[in-house]
Amino acid sequence: MTDATRGNGRAGQGSLLVSDARTARRNAAERRFRIYGLLAVSIGIVALVVLLVSILANGASAFRQTTIRIDVPLDAARLDPSGTRDPAAMAGVTTFRYAPLLREGLAATIAAAGIEAEVDDRALDEMISDESVAQLRRHVLANPDLVGQTVPVEVLASGRIDGFFKGRVTYASAELDSNVTPEQLRLAEELRDAELLRTGFNWRFLTAPDGSDTRPEAAGLGVAILGSIYMMLIVLALALPIGVAASIYLEEFAPQNRWTDVIEVNISNLAAVPSIVFGILGLAIFINFMGLPQSAPIVGGLVLTLMTLPTIIIATRAALKAVPPSIRDAALGLGASKMQSVFHHVLPLAMPGILTGTIIGLAQALGETAPLLLIGMVAFVREYPDAPPDGFFDPATALPVQIYNWTQRADPAFVERAGGAIIVLLLFLLAMNLTAIFLRRRFERRW
Repeated sequence: MTDATRGNGRAGQGSLLVSDARTARRNAAERRFRIYGLLAVSIGIVALVVLLVSILANGASAFRQTTIRIDVPLDAARLDPSGTRDPAAMAGVTTFRYAPLLREGLAATIAAAGIEAEVDDRALDEMISDESVAQLRRHVLANPDLVGQTVPVEVLASGRIDGFFKGRVTYASAELDSNVTPEQLRLAEELRDAELLRTGFNWRFLTAPDGSDTRPEAAGLGVAILGSIYMMLIVLALALPIGVAASIYLEEFAPQNRWTDVIEVNISNLAAVPSIVFGILGLAIFINFMGLPQSAPIVGGLVLTLMTLPTIIIATRAALKAVPPSIRDAALGLGASKMQSVFHHVLPLAMPGILTGTIIGLAQALGETAPLLLIGMVAFVREYPDAPPDGFFDPATALPVQIYNWTQRADPAFVERAGGAIIVLLLFLLAMNLTAIFLRRRFERRW
């Protein structure tokens, strides 16, 4: 052993087995950074869990609805004065003739069940949704032979009665509420005990159109879901081919000069433009200049296409750039043309990234609200749009706009409906992202 080795061993300096102060500080900083990273991830997970729990707590009850089973006497003298059973003649009978029938049927059903009701006729009317009267009228017009019989029907309970069985309305709140009384709540409990009132899954929430401000229990997402699907079809049909074609040209064929640099910079800037700016653009061009109808899926789809194109172009260019240059060189070396090398070799390898970027862009467009508000899709729409292509020009609304509308209404039942609509929107987004993952793995190729 040399003197230098002995000296280093005695001093403990320069040894790989002994940490000096600088190494100790570096290791401590690394441990702190790991702790900070874990803390940040934990905070993000906790925030996500709190968000999901709050949404589910507020919106899960929208998927349940309270109904009352009533035996309704369809008096022929009131519903068909002519006695012809002609739906055209019976259509002249308004809902004012049907409302007393529901009240009389509810009173008779209560009496037949042996329930002693301490409510008057008006209170009985208030326990039934106004939408049920219109539903009964449509049912009779569709089946005129029922007139003159006593038929069992299942009608919607009013919003307050429905809220009572969901925990939103209590006896204490009923004392201060002009729309419901404690006596009505007690009667509802007795109807439930007699198995005449039940709370089950609310299919109407997914299929029915929107309801008026006084009928929250009848509000549904049918028109909004259909309008969102129509817009996504338009965005997919326009944004995907245009975005992919523009990306292929810019990445594979365009010369590197000042003009292409300007185009690339503008595409990057457009991807960061607030969505409401695209709404103003759509209002000015598609509605004011081109004369397309307001609140139509065609206008919403065109606006969302403009907003989604930069995202698809950037994602597609990144996917094309990720393909190794050796793939291109090998194809060209074997005699393939530039076009053949791109479409036969590069594009198939970039397809997973292209599809993923496209679906993520569509998911982003599905959740946009601001541009749709500016083009009139905030309108109250009760009629379903027709099948494409005519349905693209019919009035409709969209899921995010429907959520916005419901949160602006005073009745607490609409807040519940908005929470349920958020759940539906999140399920759509989850399905689209799962589709992106599936397509990536389905088309992924290794080289």
